[in-house]
Amino acid sequence: MFNSCNIKFYHSKALTSPYPGSHVERSQVPEDKVGWLIEWKDYNPVEYTAVSVLAGPNWADPQINDKGFSPKFNERDGEVERRSLNGLYVVENGRPRNPVGRTGLTGRGLLGRWGPNHAADPVVTRWKRDERGNKIAHPVTGKNILQFIAIKRRDCGEWAIPGGMVDPGEKISATLKREFEEEALNSLQKSPEEKAELEKQLHKLFSQEHFVVYRGYVDDPRNTDNAWMETEAVNYHDETGETMDNLPLEAGDDAGMVKWVDISEKLELYASHSYFIKLVTEKRGAHWSEDPGPECHE
Repeated sequence: MFNSCNIKFYHSKALTSPYPGSHVERSQVPEDKVGWLIEWKDYNPVEYTAVSVLAGPNWADPQINDKGFSPKFNERDGEVERRSLNGLYVVENGRPRNPVGRTGLTGRGLLGRWGPNHAADPVVTRWKRDERGNKIAHPVTGKNILQFIAIKRRDCGEWAIPGGMVDPGEKISATLKREFEEEALNSLQKSPEEKAELEKQLHKLFSQEHFVVYRGYVDDPRNTDNAWMETEAVNYHDETGETMDNLPLEAGDDAGMVKWVDISEKLELYASHSYFIKLVTEKRGAHWSEDPGPECHE
């Protein structure tokens, strides 16, 4: 994934200040000094781990030098997946090193795990249709318009894919479905009967053939030199629109709003989500841009 089309994709959000949820300013990292292979003797990153992480919730590791904490990096460590989707990462002075490069900040910030923090992003799509049920094409490109289910994040107000963190021991396929139910259908607030009905409808969508859009490192504003986000983004496409038509969209715990959104390059989405959505349009032959620029392919 490190071809020329994606250079910008790596470390732009991971260099922004202040760090999310804080007043902490990262040390500035010039673009040409991001990579670890570039020697930089005066590199002096700021150390920061959020109080919410240091409080020791069940989703967070202890500090590296805590007694009894001996994580197995680059391995599956009990129920915790410490392997990176991008291959082996360097461990330096007992701390994992961000595989993409410097971020101007050490510690874990808001992230619970040292090293990779695994998420899953379900991209649920359908074709935009008129009242008669015919697909709607974009007037300029003539390509059909794809829609996806987006949530508005409570933390930053940006539209996003309704994803979330993989629980220890959880299969990615289970995370994708659970997060979609919690974020887009508010399943945690439903009665057992309502939940069973939702499960039945969703099973149809999530058990059909799907397309893995992206697996790997994510340029995320929460990343640090020692902790970073990785995700598996998977597209579940409702070709006829019949499965999703009956599902009552309702925002869940991390979401302020949820709705079907028309896909185009004009969308400004959280973290690397625009990039994932673009890959889906290429796969489905759907509208993306009115400007026929060069397409990026893996």
